[in-house]
This record gives sequence, C-alpha cells and structure tokens, in this order.
Amino acid sequence: MTLSRLLLCFFLAWVPACSARPSHAHLATGESEEQRAKALKRLLQVFGIMEVPPSTHGIKQPPQYMVDLYNTVAGVDGVTKDPDILEGNTVRSFLDKFHSSQMHFLFMLSSVAKNERVLTAELHLFKLRAGLGEGPLRRHHFCQVSVFQVLDQNNLDSPEGKKLLSARLLAVQGSGWEVFSITQAVRDWTEEGSSNQGLLVVVQGLGGAGLDPGAVQFASGRDHHESKKPMLVLFTDDGRRGAALPTLPFSDLALPNPALPEEVRIPQSNRTLRSPRAAGEQQLPCQIRPLLVDFEEIGWSGWIISPRGYNAFHCKGSCPFPLGENMRPTNHATVQSIINALKLSQDVSGPCCVPDKLYSINLLYFDDDENVVLKQYDDMVAGSCGCH
Repeated sequence: MTLSRLLLCFFLAWVPACSARPSHAHLATGESEEQRAKALKRLLQVFGIMEVPPSTHGIKQPPQYMVDLYNTVAGVDGVTKDPDILEGNTVRSFLDKFHSSQMHFLFMLSSVAKNERVLTAELHLFKLRAGLGEGPLRRHHFCQVSVFQVLDQNNLDSPEGKKLLSARLLAVQGSGWEVFSITQAVRDWTEEGSSNQGLLVVVQGLGGAGLDPGAVQFASGRDHHESKKPMLVLFTDDGRRGAALPTLPFSDLALPNPALPEEVRIPQSNRTLRSPRAAGEQQLPCQIRPLLVDFEEIGWSGWIISPRGYNAFHCKGSCPFPLGENMRPTNHATVQSIINALKLSQDVSGPCCVPDKLYSINLLYFDDDENVVLKQYDDMVAGSCGCH
C-alpha cells in the first residue's frame, strides 16, 4: 500500500461518510511528491509536531519511567485506558546536560512550547547504594536532602545565590529513584523568562550536621549508566483538548457489528475499502469499520517508540429512511431524513454516517532534542457510529 493511500485513509476517517457520496476514493497514480509532502505535513500538525524528529528509536533507549508511564496510561495500541490518569496531556522528560560530577544539574527546556502550561515538575534522582565504610553508616541512619534553584552559580554559598524548592529525609542505606517537586523553578524558567542556571542538591545529616564525603551519593549524568541519569519530568497541558464528542474510557466501546473485533487489521491488499455499490452489492447501513494507521509505513517508526500503529476506525454506510434506533440517530437527523424522504426541500440531503463517540490515543516518542515525550491526543479513534 502506498503512503498516499494510507494518508488518504487516515483523513477519510474524519470526513462524514454521506450516502450521497461514494464511500471509496483513490489518489491519481501520478500524484506528485509535493502532494504527499503536504499530506505528511498536515498529519504532523494533527500530532502537534512541526518537523519530523530525527530517527533515534533503536539507537537510544527511552527512560524506563516514561515507558512504564505509557503502559499505565495506554493499551498496546496506544488507546487511553482512562482519560483521568494523566495530568494534562503532555509529559516531557529531560536528561541532565551539565554532566557535572557535583550535584549541580542543568536541563535544557527549549523544546517546551510557549502555549504549554506547566502543571507539575519533578526532579528524578537515582540514589546509589551506600558503601560499607566505617564512620558514616554507623553514625547516621537518615540524611536531609535539599533541592535548590540556582539563582547565581557564582554565589552558591550565600542565601541570594539559591532558593529552596524541596527538602525531605532519606534513609542513608538503600538505593533507588527519589522524586522531588521543583514546579516553581520550572515555571520561573518557562513562563517568567528567568535565567535557567540549574538545580543544586545538598545532602546533610540531621539538624544540618555534616556527612563524610561519599556517605550519600546520587547518580550523575557523567559517570553512570543512561538508565540512572538525573532526569527532569514535566507534566504540561498545551490546550489542545477535544470537545466535539464525548471522550469516554475505551473500555466502554461497543462495536455495532459483533463480527468486527476491536483489533481488526485490514489486509495489505484491501486497505482501501471498495464501495459496495461499485461491487453491485446493496449499500450497507451505517456501521463502524477498521482503519489501520501504520507508523512504519508512513516512515515514522524511527522516532515513535509506541505504539507501532493503531486502529482509528471509520464510519461507513447509508442512513436510509426510516432511521431505526440501531443507527443511533439524533432527533435532528430523524427530522432531516423525513424532510429528505418527502422531498420537501431540494437543498436538504439525507443524514450522514459519522462517529458519535471518539477516544484519545497516546504517543511515546523522541522529539527534536532526543528527549522522550508522552503525549495524549483527543478524538483520534472512532468508538461508535450514528446517523447525524
């Protein structure tokens, strides 16, 4: 199947399939590369992306936290399990770019769009297992970890050089990820335009007592494996929320045709559906049909981590008079069908077969700066069809 046909199928999913119009379409054989490029660009805009990110998937591994979050929010096909799980509609992860051996971390946030509202920001640090040294472990069981916003990196020892963001107690022994809230600092950097000079982490004993060097350590961006590097995680909302139709949990999906399973894959030889009329068959009533969007065929598998594709579904079929309850008509559609059937107005056509429930999907992908992003897109999967 050509890229052009795949893109056409994708866009047909969002166009009302009226009975007055043939339910099939094809692109001219000699369609230009310019037309295909425009189609791809429009598809990128649907996903809120300006340019195709570089192919990174397979070369770089995404942070396990982002993979786990995606699996919590979405099914294997990317469809949202519960629209209330995710705070906002975008989660961005940034690895430390400063690569300092000290606990001074710098995250470059240039990829955060101006229209994104920062809801929550977290600093994720991997605490290394303490050694079996003599003094520190015997004298201290807990330590205080404080995270500061750096205001003047040349004056860190004075109160004017840093601002406290978060502080709490940690057990000296043990290892694993620790999370600190740093929302205010990130809002300063992204909304108020304050200078981003990074974050400083200070570890002390109880009551501000000193600790021997090495008693408590966190993995740095320079000396430790990628899977343990310091990470900044942002939960944001870009305001792109669907409001046209109800967006209910995908578990509520009930397909009108019981013979059509949720995970239908259109055969390679028949992904552009033929018109029943063209085949000399009776026009079928309005119903939901499969429509596969395959990111590998589009050429996006190099930067999209999950899913590999998804079934967008689309609505196809006629809305004949009289409209039965199985066609889920609105009162307006019922009146319209009557006016059309009685030919009371030449300008009124019959109702259209369109989605009356839409569900969101999630993408996990690498952006232009090779940061991993989890983004939720509303109104991407047709859940059921009706005559409207």
